Amino acid sequence: MVWRYKNRWFRRWLVLIIFWAVPVMIVAANEIREQLAYDAQDLAHSLSTWTFTDAQRSSPAVSRCHGSLDEVRAAGCPPDVLTANAAKNQDAVAEYSTRRSVLFGYLWHAFVGYWVVPAVTLFLLGAVIGVIRRSLWRPPTKSGKAKQANESTRITKP
Repeated sequence: MVWRYKNRWFRRWLVLIIFWAVPVMIVAANEIREQLAYDAQDLAHSLSTWTFTDAQRSSPAVSRCHGSLDEVRAAGCPPDVLTANAAKNQDAVAEYSTRRSVLFGYLWHAFVGYWVVPAVTLFLLGAVIGVIRRSLWRPPTKSGKAKQANESTRITKP
């Protein structure tokens, strides 16, 4: 049982790092949830907002062009309005995708900075302390052991 008493620092480090992962994951989950909700709401707003030219505004069919793309198609919005806003909608979807990738890249860097770097730092610090302790440790000398053996076996005379 090498690990039973030796290298207690390793087990303590492991427990500390596992417990430190909990708040890091809680913060990351909250950040993901909040940011994705904001981005989804912004995407829905961008997809349901329609821009019209002056000629399209004068058309009576434009009053039916509000809401999501499916609602607009079902309401009978003119096809020229749909094609004019298709590029804007595609840009909104591309921006949403970019935001997601940037969010996950940011969270990866935060995870590395707040969990991996402290874990490696504490591990290396513990390893350095262990190496220093091991190099400074000296086994008991034989003369000390022999002296103790002589004292314990000595018979005192009354």
